[in-house]
Amino acid sequence: MKKYRVGIIGCTGMVGQRFAVILENHPWFQVTTLAASARSAGKSYQEALGGRWAMKQPIPASMANLPVYDAEKDIDGIVSQVDFVFCAVNMKKEDIKALEEMYAKHECPVISNNSAHRSTPDVPMIIPELNADHAQVIEHQRKRLGTKRGFIAVKCNCSLQSYVPAIHPLLDLGVSKVLACTYQAISGAGKTFETMPEIVDNVIPYIGGEEEKSEQEPLKIWGHVENGVIVNASSPSITAQCLRVPVSDGHMAAVFFSLDRKISTEEIIERWAKFKGPAQELELPSAPKQFIHYFTESDRPQTKLDRDLEGGMAVSVGRLRPDTQYDYKFVCLSHNTLRGAAGGGLLMAELLCKKGYFD
Repeated sequence: MKKYRVGIIGCTGMVGQRFAVILENHPWFQVTTLAASARSAGKSYQEALGGRWAMKQPIPASMANLPVYDAEKDIDGIVSQVDFVFCAVNMKKEDIKALEEMYAKHECPVISNNSAHRSTPDVPMIIPELNADHAQVIEHQRKRLGTKRGFIAVKCNCSLQSYVPAIHPLLDLGVSKVLACTYQAISGAGKTFETMPEIVDNVIPYIGGEEEKSEQEPLKIWGHVENGVIVNASSPSITAQCLRVPVSDGHMAAVFFSLDRKISTEEIIERWAKFKGPAQELELPSAPKQFIHYFTESDRPQTKLDRDLEGGMAVSVGRLRPDTQYDYKFVCLSHNTLRGAAGGGLLMAELLCKKGYFD
């Protein structure tokens, strides 16, 4: 397979940095171009970062001296150097929408970590194990945009990656309602303990917009393609409460759910163990071998112990048991900047690459 030239738009932020790290030695993709805001433009990547590098790994040597372009003003030059871009910018929603459409209309595919286009009906929001078939709307989106190659595909909210994969293998049993309480790491806000001292010894019971995303976005993932758009599913009914907790990485969720057709907890665990999707079947480079891991220990999963399972791309589940108000309850965990953000975007890009959308 040829190497595809890749750009990172928003390279200096937390997710942009994570993209840089996970793309450093990727077998299919090579980072050739970096872009950020005007204040970073004209500097090398290392200079633009200053003291803001937040990853445990060092700045990739192949990228440290690459020039950083202005994501808006230098678009012509950027798209001439890449086959597609990852986008993880920190801008107002309407500005992100306009920026991503501008890249798409310049015939540059956009793999977006941003929320701006998640509700756009012909923009697929793909978890490769769950709804890879939604990629078919890309052809309809291209017609709307008037492009031949350019399109936008988005990754879902990071907190969904913990509990939506665990619910998915049970949908045929008639999942009627879901309650999810998420406990979300500070890196989800682009923060470290040094830059968010108020979180130390503290829990903040509000994350702006997060609960609405957690309740609405799964219905798009579980929707179907009809007449060139994605029609959201009408069920299950989902309610969520999202808290920021003093953890560096890893989003945990306490989940309660009800089924129309009851099965035993052993059968649910067996479904989780056997579940796989196109990411595993196609042997995509970033895909976990085992997507959902179930822990039998009563005190697992734990954030510190389990967030990096399978390179941070697996989902951990534990404590499945009957509930007095719902039918069942469990605890789950995913790495929010790997499976939940940059890693999820990379896996989606691998899927679309394998299906020929970058050619």
